Amino acid sequence: MATDSMAVKPSATRRKINFSTWAPLAALIVLIIISAFASPYFLAPRNLLNITRQISYTGIIGLGMTLIIIAGGIDLSVGSLVALAGGIAILALNALGGGLPAVIAAILVAILIGMLGGMLNGTLVTIGRVAPFIVTLGTMSIFRSLTLYLANGGEYRSHSDLFPEFGTGLFWEVPIATWVFLALAILFHILLTYTPYGRHVCAVGANEVVARYSAIRVNLVKFITYVLTGFTVGVSAVLLASRLNAVSSTNAGVYYELDAIAAVVIGGTSMSGGVGTIWGTVIGAAVLGIINNMLNMAGISPYLQGLVKGIVIILAVLVQYKRKS
Repeated sequence: MATDSMAVKPSATRRKINFSTWAPLAALIVLIIISAFASPYFLAPRNLLNITRQISYTGIIGLGMTLIIIAGGIDLSVGSLVALAGGIAILALNALGGGLPAVIAAILVAILIGMLGGMLNGTLVTIGRVAPFIVTLGTMSIFRSLTLYLANGGEYRSHSDLFPEFGTGLFWEVPIATWVFLALAILFHILLTYTPYGRHVCAVGANEVVARYSAIRVNLVKFITYVLTGFTVGVSAVLLASRLNAVSSTNAGVYYELDAIAAVVIGGTSMSGGVGTIWGTVIGAAVLGIINNMLNMAGISPYLQGLVKGIVIILAVLVQYKRKS
């Protein structure tokens, strides 16, 4: 019976994924057209490159968040973990002198801290059997508190002249952060679409009980999704810290979890799990970036941007619910 259920599932999943991919893309195209008419500066190459750079930080995190949500989980701690990973990376950078070896070490430290944070979340969710929402809500507070404590409520500031070149540099006139985002999107797309692990992630999110009867190691699949998200957090922390050459213990990474989740949901990934695409998340991140850009160009208060993001998330979830109904 389990085998028959799993055999029927992929065709339905493929139909949903096709719809979820084309609908966000159509919305993105419409938004670009409206923005182009609304402002003569929108299509300026410099503005478009700035948008790609801005969406890279939360977009990279959204790639890992896509796997977690498809598997039926959630992670609210990513913003605080970005600040912690970036802050510790700068401490390591300064301690090692700020040269090229120190920069490489700082990058590895940030990624390691991110993955350790993901391992903590994954362990508590799988072995501790605590609800992902509760676990990551708790670790969000833990990571932020550690960040504040290590900086004494202040700022982590790099003394390296080489480190900022990684975050602000260009390659073929395109920000390095944008290239990193695209490269990771390709890797995560391959992982989700063309590997057994990606199929297992979808199976766990679609029906965990059937997945267990199909000999899928459910806990291991969930654990790896959190570790991979921690990896993306570490990469994002490096890009953010190197761009500013500093990390604020109070403001760095604030609302990153909201942006990442919004990008995933707008991209068509189901909050109930089982269905989603990486390229949908990339499109969702682009939609959010364009919305933020147009709000800034229109002179709307930045304090209202969170209001718009919240409305967009609610509408995206409502569309998913109506489609299922």
